[in-house]
Amino acid sequence: MSPKIPNHPSRLDKSERLSLESWKIFQIMAEFVQGYETLASIEPAVTIFGSARFAPDHPHYLMTVEIARLLSDGGFAVVSGGGPGIMEAANKGAKEGGAPSVGLNITLPHEQHDNPYQDISLHFQHFFARKVMFVKYASAYVVMPGGFGTLDEMAEILTLVQTGKSRRIPIILVGTAFWSGLLDWFRQTLLPEGTIGADDLDLMTVCDEPQTVVNTIFDFYRNRNLGATAEEQKKLLDL
Repeated sequence: MSPKIPNHPSRLDKSERLSLESWKIFQIMAEFVQGYETLASIEPAVTIFGSARFAPDHPHYLMTVEIARLLSDGGFAVVSGGGPGIMEAANKGAKEGGAPSVGLNITLPHEQHDNPYQDISLHFQHFFARKVMFVKYASAYVVMPGGFGTLDEMAEILTLVQTGKSRRIPIILVGTAFWSGLLDWFRQTLLPEGTIGADDLDLMTVCDEPQTVVNTIFDFYRNRNLGATAEEQKKLLDL
């Protein structure tokens, strides 16, 4: 006798679920509209990612403050996820500089609370809407040490650039000691298996010093526009 799928009376019936999902579309639309209208004026900007779990006295936190301050003094708005740890450090450093400090906050059951160093603060319920905002206005990505969320964001921008869905921007991994194991796996496993190409490894740059991070970004744009071209702006509409 074949097993039967159990019935769970506590589940929403189909009509209730469809009704809730239909209304959810308007919430998603509102997040995109608010994001577009609020962030359209912040370019050029650099997005910084990293763990929410580093305390203010941790070396990664302190380095992030310095990177963000240098970027802000250099004219870049700094965008973070708005929470604690590396996100807080990014906003704190930006606040010490001369450009806007931007936080794209999200409601989570653990870890996330708004840090107090945000000039511009947006709140999201949906990761995918928030991810679009991270990418759309970024002239560079700075990836500090972090966990699953940081790896997710790093893989997201690598995929978008690799597939041509986003424009080419500097993707800088900070901390050779932290990232070397992952990069070795890329070279020794993904590349021989053919799941990535040799050129894909060139999408990332590894840096260890705050000033080197900033110099790498300015060197990348030495002979090209900081902002997206008209063609690139059209591409970004399809994110």
